[in-house]
Amino acid sequence: MTGFPRYAIYYAADAGDALSRFGAELLGYDAHAGNELPLPKDALQVAPDWRDVSADPRKYGFHATLKAPMALAPDRREAELLAACAAFAGKTRAIPIIHPVVDAISGFIAVIPAEPVGELQQLAADCTSDFDAFRAPLTAEDRARRKPDGLSERQRAYLDRWGYPYVMEEFRFHMTLTGRLDAARREPIIEMLRKRFARLCLDTIAVDRIALFRQDNAASRFRIIGEWALTR
Repeated sequence: MTGFPRYAIYYAADAGDALSRFGAELLGYDAHAGNELPLPKDALQVAPDWRDVSADPRKYGFHATLKAPMALAPDRREAELLAACAAFAGKTRAIPIIHPVVDAISGFIAVIPAEPVGELQQLAADCTSDFDAFRAPLTAEDRARRKPDGLSERQRAYLDRWGYPYVMEEFRFHMTLTGRLDAARREPIIEMLRKRFARLCLDTIAVDRIALFRQDNAASRFRIIGEWALTR
């Protein structure tokens, strides 16, 4: 299996932002501070097993993936990756603006864009390619864990090229709130999450920053170790 620590480049709202608090409260974990949080009562009322329902995304913190988790290549160091993140954020670019909705995606529930946004696809593609030199090669075990036989031909090609199958045309922006749920369970949970999200009154989200997350070992959660605002 890939070594540790692992690093990922994600979109995560600022620590003081209502969106950040929304996700941290639901997951019971604040990736900015690395703190456990009590689970919200309304989530527990709808799903008494909410701790299990939200276990998978809790490990990563509330985020949207731009560059999937990776171990560093043998000749790379964390300080270099931090510097590369700063340089990436310093390049002038169009800032993606999404209209967020809460909905199901591939069986789990997430905050997703209501419609595709070209600037967002480009940002994710740039992160995928620009930071790939830092990624340790995919091991045979890691490749097997992705179950390549269940992927499309293009997804398998991306897995082998970029170490992750859901990049470029396969990329779908999502800020995950639950693990995979069967259809019968999803509806009441979606309703509860939509009500909570509506209270934020967020008509749009500017994907205007990147964050570097680090996972120290297999048992630990990802935590933010650096944040940068993108240059307009």
